[in-house]
Amino acid sequence: MDTLETIVEEVRATFEIKNAARDAALQRSRTLTRHCANAIRAAHRGEFADAQLLLATAGEDARAMVADLAAYPDLYHAGYTQDSLKEYAEAQLTYAFITDGPVPRPLELGVEPAAYLKGLAEAASEMRRYALDLMRRGPSGEMDRASHILDIMDEVYSLLITVDFADAITGGLRHTTDALRGVLERTRGDLATAMRQEMMRQALAEFEGRLGIDNRA
Repeated sequence: MDTLETIVEEVRATFEIKNAARDAALQRSRTLTRHCANAIRAAHRGEFADAQLLLATAGEDARAMVADLAAYPDLYHAGYTQDSLKEYAEAQLTYAFITDGPVPRPLELGVEPAAYLKGLAEAASEMRRYALDLMRRGPSGEMDRASHILDIMDEVYSLLITVDFADAITGGLRHTTDALRGVLERTRGDLATAMRQEMMRQALAEFEGRLGIDNRA
């Protein structure tokens, strides 16, 4: 029985180490998600230096988390770990779309393909917020930019619907892609309405100009 007790204690010690790794990964995943959310918010506000700093910090967190879990593939593939890496991909892709910067690849980010594609879908959905902000500003130049953002969303959706594999492989990508379709159609309708309103505003301004009416006061 002494030998059996020793075996159980050895197993217990192994579990203690693994549990510590799990707790550390949970904490790091929360921190990573927070940095990513703040980076997206900064990018929407045009605070690009802050966004870059937050993305750099998030990247350090992501790499450290992956390294810490190298010995525990089951923890690495756990939901909370992959979800936080998906958030990292989303933040990086959102920044790239807003700034027209280079689109990072999964390998560059150290993110699994399934998490990357889900992050891509959510980044495209995030572009609705950016497009609506552009529409609210009104001038035709902003409408052109909003139309460009809609084109990005449409391209992402068109590509993602071609990834037709079981959810066990894609991590539930189909559901995320279906959600993007709804966001895309709402944004398309909002942009069409905003462009019609802008055309009417311009036509009215031109008409008033011909009549010599000045509404600037």
